[in-house]
Amino acid sequence: MAASLSVVLSDDSEPYQEAYESIRARLEGQGHHVSRVYSDRLDSRVLDDERLVVAVGVHAAESLIPLASRPPVLAILVPRDWYLKTGRPALTEGGRQTASAIYIDQPFERQAQLIHQAFPDIKRVGLILGVKQAALLDEVETAMRGQGLTLIRETISTQRALISTLEKVLSSSDVLLALPDPEAFNRTTAQSIFLTSYRYRDPVLGYSRSLTRAGALLSLHSSPAQVGRQAAEWIASALQDSPVRLPAASHPAYFSVSVNDQVARSLGWVLPAEDELVRKLGGEP
Repeated sequence: MAASLSVVLSDDSEPYQEAYESIRARLEGQGHHVSRVYSDRLDSRVLDDERLVVAVGVHAAESLIPLASRPPVLAILVPRDWYLKTGRPALTEGGRQTASAIYIDQPFERQAQLIHQAFPDIKRVGLILGVKQAALLDEVETAMRGQGLTLIRETISTQRALISTLEKVLSSSDVLLALPDPEAFNRTTAQSIFLTSYRYRDPVLGYSRSLTRAGALLSLHSSPAQVGRQAAEWIASALQDSPVRLPAASHPAYFSVSVNDQVARSLGWVLPAEDELVRKLGGEP
């Protein structure tokens, strides 16, 4: 049965538009009506007749929290840490409301698998996180151990300690895992991290196509269109139920691997093709 739903965008930037278009094209092709709304123009009356609302980005999801009455919420392109600590408690109101999410993050197990497939002889993975993200270290270590990898881990409390700590980690590791972290790996520090890793001949595994272009040897990431595809599949299935039932929050099902061939040549690495790496991780090239 055809249904009406709204997609709330955090702003009009290209990634959010890409996710919206992916959702719209798939669901309207099945007869559903999909409306686009921006978070700064959101009014609860817009959602009165909707069976479900998709929030694209953290700001969009947070704009829904104050609404006294809202349909079930699917938040996409949001960090897992934000959703578990802040988004889910607020959006579900202690279980009285329905909400779920498709994270922007890749699962650590998938990152460990990629390291194993791309660098079969590597055994030591370096990682630096700020103190606010330090709680993730044990989870990352468990994922690496599952692929026979040892995690060389350090935390920093200020960016002033970044390079000296990075050199300590690189001297004991074979590859550097980059995770998004405002205290450690961010737009300001990325270039310094790449340059230092080159000096130690350690490749960097990043988390976005832009990081691959900037200097990471390879990255594991999901495009907004891929996340939108998964969201549309979830929604199409959920709309068949009354009331709407969404799957449990999860990492992206669809993903890509990008490789910087110039960095590979500079560091002397010969990697499998991008599509082959995706297949080896159980994905669709």
